[in-house]
Amino acid sequence: MNSYKTNGYMLVKGLYSTKELNKIKLIVNAFHTQWKANNREFYISRAINSSGITNSEYITAQQNEALFSLIADNKLIKRVNQAISEPLFLNTQLFFNPVNVSQKNYWHRDMQYHLNTQEQQAALNGPDVVHCRLALQDELGIELVPQSHKNWDTPEELSVRLAKNNKLPSDNLTTGKKIKLNAGDLLLFSANMIHRGLYGKNRLALDIIFCENAPQLTAFINAANTPSSAIANKTANPQVFFNPL
Repeated sequence: MNSYKTNGYMLVKGLYSTKELNKIKLIVNAFHTQWKANNREFYISRAINSSGITNSEYITAQQNEALFSLIADNKLIKRVNQAISEPLFLNTQLFFNPVNVSQKNYWHRDMQYHLNTQEQQAALNGPDVVHCRLALQDELGIELVPQSHKNWDTPEELSVRLAKNNKLPSDNLTTGKKIKLNAGDLLLFSANMIHRGLYGKNRLALDIIFCENAPQLTAFINAANTPSSAIANKTANPQVFFNPL
């Protein structure tokens, strides 16, 4: 059974070794240190993630090449292919704990930030975006609503997610399922599904995001995030890097 197709997520335990993680963490920490310094006010006030690691002045060309190699690695792409067909690399994100310990997490569908409610509902029958969350350290993980990548919100879910009827996006959902992640685990989940990150512990997770080859999604691909064809061709799966030229 393909758990991603059915439930909207797939957990692969211990996919990355400590040795592999250490190499990735060196790059991520170099980026994160500089990013925090350059985005201090945002980081201290409300940030929970950053993005565009592969389009960054904070890491070297060599480190960038190593990231592209990780993104297009057979081990990862094999799993992504089980989730969506013809995956294309979209972006990277780094998730961490908010500085403000009273800051609450929130239920959302990624698409709610650029689509209205009717469009969100329609998008559940359209092309998919998949987050590949690699836990760099043991963490509390993610809470999600299984099958919500295809099923529209229940009244409870909609009220909480959109903060209606005296509900808040940080309220608990009866349908939520918590998925704890240990260092080296990979969680693939649909960006369309209802989910929220769980703050606490030393949360540091790298998200590698892929989308299906559909114009409404590839429009979000920033060419600056993608490698040159020469760099792409050094990777195991250069076809995951979108080249409109």
